[in-house]
Parts: sequence; C-alpha cells; structure tokens
Amino acid sequence: MELTGRNIIVCGYHWAGCKAVEMLRSAGANLHVHTHEAGEGTPGVVDYCRATGVPCTIDRITANALPFKPDLIVSAYYRHLIKPDVIERAEGRIFNLHPSLLPKYRGCSSLTWAMVRNEPLVGYTYHYIDAGCDTGNIILQKPVPVEPFDTQQTLYLRVMFAAMGDLMSVAELVLGGFPGVAQSGEVSYFKRGAPHGGVIDPAWPDADIERFIRAMTFPPYPYATYAGTPIRTWAEYLAKRKSAK
Repeated sequence: MELTGRNIIVCGYHWAGCKAVEMLRSAGANLHVHTHEAGEGTPGVVDYCRATGVPCTIDRITANALPFKPDLIVSAYYRHLIKPDVIERAEGRIFNLHPSLLPKYRGCSSLTWAMVRNEPLVGYTYHYIDAGCDTGNIILQKPVPVEPFDTQQTLYLRVMFAAMGDLMSVAELVLGGFPGVAQSGEVSYFKRGAPHGGVIDPAWPDADIERFIRAMTFPPYPYATYAGTPIRTWAEYLAKRKSAK
C-alpha cells in the first residue's frame, strides 16, 4: 500500500508501536508519533523514531497540539484514552488494535484475564475509536488459539505478530471509508491492574494456580507472588509452598 503524501499520527508503545511506525514509514507516510517512556526491557519507540528520523513525543496526544490535520490516526498499544476532540480532528479515521475478540475483554490486561479464565481462544480486533473504551465498530477481527504451554509473553507476542500483519489492510479499509461493523455478543471489561492483585491464592485448584503463574509471566512486568515471593514457574511455587509448611 502506498501512503506517500498521507499525514498519519501513530499513538503506540512496545513492539507493536515500533512495528506500526516501521510499516507506515516504509509505505511513505508522513508520520508524527506519540508514545510513552520505555520500561526496562521494553522495545523503545522513542529510540526507534530517533534512529529513523521520525518526529516523536512522550506528550499525551491533544487536539490543540497536533502537528498537522491527520488523514489517519493509528493506535497500537497506546495507554491513554484518546479524547473526542482528537477523534473529530481525524474525522473519525482513527482506529485501535486491541488484543481480544471484542466486545469480550475490553479495557486492560485482556490476554492475562483470558488466560486466567482458561479461554481456549483469544485474538485481536482492529476497531474504530469512539468516545467509549474499546466500543467502536469492528474493522477486522481474528481468533488466535491459546496453547496449554503459553505464557502471557508468548501469547502476547503471537497475537501481536499476527495482528500487525493486518495493519496495512486495515489502514486501507479506513482510508477507503469502510464503516466497520457494530460490536455484538458477550461484553466484559477489566480495569488496569493485575488479576487478583497478582497474588496466588493457595486455595485455588492446582490447575488454576499453574495457569495463573503462566498468565503473569511477561518480564519486566511483575510476576505472580506467593507469600510475598515472586513466582516464575510451577516448580518454584511447589518449592515455596513446601518450605512454607
């Protein structure tokens, strides 16, 4: 897809943010990027933009500070809600990549909660951004199976690797005026923060504990804890539980 002459704003973070910048830049778009400071071990959007000459800021996106009238705004793992006046400036040509099969698992920690709840399928949804939280019309949605040996890290990367393969197709649909399809079905929403505070309850069934440990494994984010100790594996949990008796 050729994007030369198109003014595009990327609101992105982590690997997905870097990849979105790379793909849109390679297509010839005139870019401006909003991101966050990279945490330890997190792919740095600021560093990548600096190396490639793409204007970038960690300031939150606001309508009165846009560098140009955008033809498109792309959100990939951006951690701020984008306000209605920004949506209006883009004339609705603004979309987000969300790691769930919306309307299930709106909000934060979508893949973590899906693993904790033993979902056999997760996936990703490209959707229009509106005034709600992950409530806009669906542009494209695909499932991804959860493997019994997945950690949150492997599942996140598998979902994002697959999702970014569809980024340019979604951009083309949005620029072409595709209205999307209204969300329907079971709705669930989770606030920011680790499930159950990240703490293992020894009263849970062993299978739930083992899965919870895998669902919380994504360095540099905090691991699950038991008796105040970070737990990275099932074996570590068994050893800690035995020593606590």
